[in-house]
Amino acid sequence: MSKQTVSEVRALLATIDNLTDPRLAELAADDRKGVQAALRQHQRRVERQQAARQAFQQRFNYERQLWQSGCRYVAGMDEVGRGPLAGPVVTCAVILEPDFDLIGVTDSKQLTRHEREQLYLRIVDEAVEVSIAVNDRETIDRLNIYAATQDAMMRAVRNLNHRPDHLIVDAVPLSFDYPQTTLIKGDQKSISVAAASIVAKEYRDHLMKDYDRVYPGYGFAENMGYGTKEHLAGLARLGACPIHRRSFNPVPKYL
Repeated sequence: MSKQTVSEVRALLATIDNLTDPRLAELAADDRKGVQAALRQHQRRVERQQAARQAFQQRFNYERQLWQSGCRYVAGMDEVGRGPLAGPVVTCAVILEPDFDLIGVTDSKQLTRHEREQLYLRIVDEAVEVSIAVNDRETIDRLNIYAATQDAMMRAVRNLNHRPDHLIVDAVPLSFDYPQTTLIKGDQKSISVAAASIVAKEYRDHLMKDYDRVYPGYGFAENMGYGTKEHLAGLARLGACPIHRRSFNPVPKYL
């Protein structure tokens, strides 16, 4: 084993996904600095993977309990876009199978743009069902953002082909007759809610990138309608555009 080059040792370690493989003990006896560094790197990688899997399993606790109690379809729900000055609010309901195993699924705000995009594609492909509902700027200004979010969430549920036996909702209780569990920071506690968070975030981000082409000058492709310095400068320079929320300050100043 010690006759392997350090590069060959690294290649071997890349194929080992645990800390109990007997080959690791043999490599530990190799006193070359490069081999020892590779072993430490391997240990950190495996420990990160194990921690991620453990956290993933913990975020499945709510779903697992509901499945065991007899619920067949459990829908996780989340929204994106309550805080921006411009653009719609997007809500999503996701129903997953018990064997869903995308360990990377977590709170969408903790993921890079590339990670979200890849997970979005996998979630849509592997979920039992995904339902998205959107309320535009006009609806937000007419109802208020909280009511517009509730309305879109309930519409997302009603549009599901598989009637949920139970909902897991992030922070916004819904006033209709589906059994539901409401969680604060649900996208960190439930895989279904986290999956809904990722899908809603990706969907809304793509909408805002399209709006950036229609209404240039506000930086929508980067700030997604939130009140960043660039966005506020665009408002001051250009005034409000049709997707700016009239009920959100400081937009009325720029009408």
